[in-house]
Amino acid sequence: MNIKKSILVRVRVAFLAICLFACAIVYKVVAIQFMDGAKWKKISKERRIHYQPVFATRGNIYSDNESILATSLPFYRVAFDPTVADAAVFNGGVDSLALLLSRYFKDRPEEYYRRKIKNARHNGRRYIRLNGHQIDYQAKKMMAKWPIFRTGKNKGGVIFEKVEKRFKPFGILADRSIGFINEDKNGAGLEYSFNSDLAGTDGEALFERIAGGNKPIYDGTEVQPQHGYDIETTIDINLQDVAENALYKQLDKSGADHGCVILMEVKTGEIKAIANLGKVEGGYIEDYNYAVGSQGRTEPGSTFKLASMMAMFEYTNNALSLSDTVDTGNGTYRIRNTTMNDSKTGGHGKISVQEVFEVSSNIGVAKLMERTFGTNPQAYVDYLHKFGLDNTLGFQMEGEARPFMKSPSDRTWYGTTLTSMGIGYELKISPLQTLAFYNAVANNGVKVQPIIVKEIRKADNVIQAFHTRVLVDKICSDETLKKLKTMLEGVVEEGTAKNILGEDYKVAGKTGTAKKIKNGRYVRSYSASFVGYFPADNPKYSCIVIIDDPKGVNVYGGLAAAPVFKEVADKAYARDLAMHKPLQERVVPNKESLPDVTAGSFDDLTLICNKIGISNHPGNTDEEWVKVEPGTRSLNFKPNPVLGDQVPDVTGLTLRDALFILGNQHLEVKVEGSGKHVKEQSLEPGTPINKEKQITIVLS
Repeated sequence: MNIKKSILVRVRVAFLAICLFACAIVYKVVAIQFMDGAKWKKISKERRIHYQPVFATRGNIYSDNESILATSLPFYRVAFDPTVADAAVFNGGVDSLALLLSRYFKDRPEEYYRRKIKNARHNGRRYIRLNGHQIDYQAKKMMAKWPIFRTGKNKGGVIFEKVEKRFKPFGILADRSIGFINEDKNGAGLEYSFNSDLAGTDGEALFERIAGGNKPIYDGTEVQPQHGYDIETTIDINLQDVAENALYKQLDKSGADHGCVILMEVKTGEIKAIANLGKVEGGYIEDYNYAVGSQGRTEPGSTFKLASMMAMFEYTNNALSLSDTVDTGNGTYRIRNTTMNDSKTGGHGKISVQEVFEVSSNIGVAKLMERTFGTNPQAYVDYLHKFGLDNTLGFQMEGEARPFMKSPSDRTWYGTTLTSMGIGYELKISPLQTLAFYNAVANNGVKVQPIIVKEIRKADNVIQAFHTRVLVDKICSDETLKKLKTMLEGVVEEGTAKNILGEDYKVAGKTGTAKKIKNGRYVRSYSASFVGYFPADNPKYSCIVIIDDPKGVNVYGGLAAAPVFKEVADKAYARDLAMHKPLQERVVPNKESLPDVTAGSFDDLTLICNKIGISNHPGNTDEEWVKVEPGTRSLNFKPNPVLGDQVPDVTGLTLRDALFILGNQHLEVKVEGSGKHVKEQSLEPGTPINKEKQITIVLS
């Protein structure tokens, strides 16, 4: 066979192979399309249809007065099945529908929506998403009245896909305490700590995978979701706002790194406000829960001296007296190979135990510690354990830091550790744990567990209630408590917190200024604090303030932290009439001379008039607040109603009453001038309360 014939044979064989391969492809296509078509269509449909979760609605988080702190709001994506509507409805409404969609979303021309809808109907597509933007409930109600859509889902084909978003009506107020939870189920605050209650149980339904998304199939097999429970917190929105504003102002003024404030009810342990602010570019935000978490756990400094004094009084069976003296020398004291200093240059000399605490003398406390526990340091540590300072509080919020305290058996226990611990060093404790200890002193020795959630509810049914829980029945003897309270009051009256001494009510507390450790060494960077309770003679609230690393000259607890405490305490006192001292009976020398009063509380005014023998005519009024019209020999009252959506008339009222009323109306108040009564107000009485919610009052 020559070469020419060989090539020809090879070409023919190759051509034949190609023809056979083409025939095989044609046969396979025909077989799939016609012979096995039903089989493959069935498989395709089975794979398109799948079960998908139907997410439960997350529960709400409420404040102590039922104000919503966090809720889930419904939003919707607009989808459409253009094959559902009959020809007359579709053709008669598609142009108007396209125009309305274009005008509402303002992202595409009318022609785009018309073409998209018509092409989908022509191609038999059962699902298209008209726009990726989410709409709110009001927009959904509006769109449900549009052409084609108005005939409903079954006849018009409109599909509103529900998407829920978490919304906080008060914005960033208590933001970190409310917290968050992400898609990975990680988070912080109440949202994370109570996620199992808030989240509910997801349901399940059939969906069909089609071009553009998943279309729900309602075939009766759906499993309905079980919506989440609501939780009611102990947070008082007004006090929370006061705490955050006071903290923010002080942090901004001092340039501090971060700070926190906790306000707690003495008897119940209910936290009424908890503010945490950390420094970021441009200001401060709630970036971490410094009040509870490990980043806020620090060496407390002088505020821990209360625990040391309590231990010494108890160990000596109160043989140690407040009048006993300690020689603090010239302000320096050598302990082993270290030198301890007092803040006062030249020292305090010989002073009493009471004065040691009032001026916060490190040397005085150190010498008392050596005198009391020098031969038995374990006894001191045992007392700290007895007080519950070595354990967590079992707080309801995840992430509570565990206290760190040394023991004489530890390898890190040095010759100076006893005196260092006595003044609040070589140990770590969180602000909340410090506050719980001070709260126990205010509560006559009963240490209660702080709580921030009161109830878990489903609608009006209480699923679980959280009541006050006692951690330590009696933290120390009554005699010790009496001495401690005297010392704490002395700090404000004569000691390092004299700058917050007031006239209306007494404050008891302790300042703290602790050096911070950086790279293993103490540096000139401080954590300033003040912790105490008020009114001192009948405690209602306890409070702690931490200002971390304030800059400038005001780095001490009395100057950096105590003013924040005072501002919070003043506002809490002003709005809680139960804490006010009862009016003292007084004699009016001349009943012909009427008291200078123009407005006030109806109950208070009638009580005063009856006490001092002034004739008054209340008229027919059920209003809590009244205006006063002086008569010849009597006072005449007329109603001064306070309506929920209108600016009240506070002219003539005392500042305290005006702040009370305006605060309850959620108005932010700016005070100008000086005097006893409100002369003018910037917002006209009776006008609707606007979004700014800010009012200026002028005193005279």
